[in-house]
Amino acid sequence: MREAIGIGETVELAKEAACKELGVESYEAEFEILEMPTKKTFGIFGGSPAKVRVYIEDDPAQVAADYLKKVLSCMGIQDPEINIQKEEGGALLTIKGDDVGFIIGHRGETLDALQYLAGLVANHVGTGYYRIALDIGNYREKRRETLESLGRKMAEKSLRNGRNCSLEPMNPYERRIIHTAVQTVEGAKSWSEGEDLQRHVVIGPIEGERIHRRPSGKKYGRRKNQQRGRSRRPQDSSKPAVNAQSENNAENEPRPVKSETKGSLYQRVDLSH
Repeated sequence: MREAIGIGETVELAKEAACKELGVESYEAEFEILEMPTKKTFGIFGGSPAKVRVYIEDDPAQVAADYLKKVLSCMGIQDPEINIQKEEGGALLTIKGDDVGFIIGHRGETLDALQYLAGLVANHVGTGYYRIALDIGNYREKRRETLESLGRKMAEKSLRNGRNCSLEPMNPYERRIIHTAVQTVEGAKSWSEGEDLQRHVVIGPIEGERIHRRPSGKKYGRRKNQQRGRSRRPQDSSKPAVNAQSENNAENEPRPVKSETKGSLYQRVDLSH
């Protein structure tokens, strides 16, 4: 709030003096009479001029727009055009101009930062909360439609798979859009997890995740036994079979004696010496 005290011979003259000091027209300001003028006694003694307090409440939206123009000029944008659309409890500021698309930034991060700063400036005016929304080239509407489609798609996917789906971190405004979209899908729910910049939306079935069970033990055990049976090698039928009788006869036959002389390994041994 800006104010000034005007003094004049009449109330109107005092009001005009105060408005001139504020640099506004009389119809743009409010005024309060502090003292009424009094006439001098016999035209010589006493008397006092009129005193008027003139004040004007700054428009939060206009203050935010003026601040944005200064910031945009520092970013290299000359004479940016900012349209103000008043809404209940706030205003929508739309930036227009040549080559202003870079202000949006990656997924609207630069635009969100400027919106946050403009909101801080606007809320220094007055006592209540004043919401500032910033837009360029209808980006907000396009982003809202994209998020609504994403929320419904991920909700349907979580119902098919029976698993929770986590989305990328988003600001509170975009998270609200996702929550609203998920509510339109029957059987799905959404909630937020994480802290600060890592706060994100998780979407899942209302009844919770479905647990995927392993195969039953009987079937799994039979398959394992079959694998064990395949690992055994069959006996080679080409080799001659050896029975117990042939083994006994082999044991009763005399074994050859190794000779200490060189030559053949098996020689006759002379027992007469």
